[in-house]
Amino acid sequence: MDSARSEILARIRAVARPKPAPVPRDYDTERAADDRVGLFVERVEDYKAVVHRVTEAELPQRIGDCLARREVSSMVAPPDLPESWRVAGVRWRLDDPPLSLPDVDSVDGVLTGSAVAIAETGTIVLDAGAVQGRRLLTLVPDYHLCVVRADQVEVSVPEALRRLDPTRPLTFVSGPSATSDIELDRVEGVHGPRTLEVLVVDG
Repeated sequence: MDSARSEILARIRAVARPKPAPVPRDYDTERAADDRVGLFVERVEDYKAVVHRVTEAELPQRIGDCLARREVSSMVAPPDLPESWRVAGVRWRLDDPPLSLPDVDSVDGVLTGSAVAIAETGTIVLDAGAVQGRRLLTLVPDYHLCVVRADQVEVSVPEALRRLDPTRPLTFVSGPSATSDIELDRVEGVHGPRTLEVLVVDG
């Protein structure tokens, strides 16, 4: 048995193999946009997400407005969420110590920051870094309110990837969670939040 196996492997190794053809790497790694933040907003809205452009000074008030409009009573948040973002009138559950899955599932939504955003695709990338928390926090609640700063917006995917650490747990968010079955019936909220609302902070 061993000799037959060895013979077969020897024959396989004896087969001449052509050298791999070189793979061209001449695709664009940078692209220009007249208004990269405006393009990002447009593309995110295409995904049926709600987007607001605000200033740094307006941010806490707009967070409160978003939550009040949805009649939110409880929110989960990463432990390092800025104090000014924790608006009054809402019960805040900070993920410290880490909350259980039932606890995260019991709140109305989650508020986080982001790592980087991609204008051309309308994608927000989370890497469990500052003001983002564990991946669980942004996949379980039905509503995600996400803060993206203008200086985090890159035009293209290659430019965004250069700002990310590939060893971190990366989550790419392109609109609310949605999927379709074979008959193209759209179902939202299966793999993540049914509603995505984005606050883009200018300046």
